[in-house]
Amino acid sequence: MSDPRVTRWTRRLVAVGVLFFLAAHLAVAADLGRRAVVVLGLYGFVLHVLFGKAYALVPAYFDRDLALPWAPAVQFPLSVVGTAGLALVSATPAWVTTVGRACWGLGVAVFLGSLGWTLRTNLTGRETGTGGANTHRRDVDRLANAVVPVALVYLAAGAVAVTLPALGRQWLLPAQVSHLLGAGTAALFVFGVGFRLFPRFLVAEPPRPLVWLVLPAGAVAPALLAVGLFDRRLLLVGGILEALAVVGFAAAYVVMFRRSDRRRVGFYAVLAAVGYGVVGVGLALATVFDGRDPALVRAHYRTMLLGFLGLTVIGATFQFYPPTVGRSRLSTDRVATVTIGLLVVGLGGQLLGIVSESPPLVFGGEAVGVVGAGLSCWLLGAAFRRR
Repeated sequence: MSDPRVTRWTRRLVAVGVLFFLAAHLAVAADLGRRAVVVLGLYGFVLHVLFGKAYALVPAYFDRDLALPWAPAVQFPLSVVGTAGLALVSATPAWVTTVGRACWGLGVAVFLGSLGWTLRTNLTGRETGTGGANTHRRDVDRLANAVVPVALVYLAAGAVAVTLPALGRQWLLPAQVSHLLGAGTAALFVFGVGFRLFPRFLVAEPPRPLVWLVLPAGAVAPALLAVGLFDRRLLLVGGILEALAVVGFAAAYVVMFRRSDRRRVGFYAVLAAVGYGVVGVGLALATVFDGRDPALVRAHYRTMLLGFLGLTVIGATFQFYPPTVGRSRLSTDRVATVTIGLLVVGLGGQLLGIVSESPPLVFGGEAVGVVGAGLSCWLLGAAFRRR
């Protein structure tokens, strides 16, 4: 049985992450700039939810119990304060950002230390806790486990790069850090944990060749993207590998979705997410050949952050915390479907507006996205209050 401290604080990490999701959409609508959107959307939303669910899932996937059950409670204020400080970089005194960097780095250190100590006797993930009716999934589970330590290494590298400026040193540029954390940690967790979660959610099997394509490519690509951000040859190789990983994962999810007779609302969010993932990597490859056109760069990071990662996280969260659990009148699958539709359509409007240089269409998409994010907060908040 899981420790109630872990359950309580991991849920709070997820809850504050969803609030950061709304904040990211508001930052997009207010045109606060790419840096603020990335901090709120990636550091605030995606990684907070990842932290929360990793504390709950990863030890079990490695057939272990969380060694330091107080870790989520210690990390929570550090990560929240750290993200807020990093997001306010242009609106506050320099010392606020310095504190934010230090807090965020310390929060990640707690997370990595806790999981590292928990997994120290099973770092390869060979012991999966897979048994009974799931025995046939053991080979996929072992490969999926193997990329989790790689994702944690990317997180450690990104955290060091974020924290060093607080000490007056610079290691990597913000765009490089974003690729380490976005592609290296968040997307790789989506691939690794996703190949354990979604086959069980959907009660369907992914094509084995796609699993063997996605996970190695997804593990190598982020390093090439970060190191080669200013070397077109390395960037192209990294972009191709990341594209193979994202497109392969999208294909695997579509196959599982078609094979499954389950049609829960969160599954449609992930279906839209992988579609946006394919669009996002296409935009990324286009930027390599088009001299990093600002419009393409803007469309790319919004697609991957709010589309691929954002909708995947929302879809999985709706599966863990079903909207119908809440006591609100809005706590229905129909409202959840409308919410997902607003997020999908809102992002689509933004992309069309950016590509066609139509500010009204961009603004309309941003406004629709804010409404969708607000409804997401309401639905998940109602589910958390009920529990």
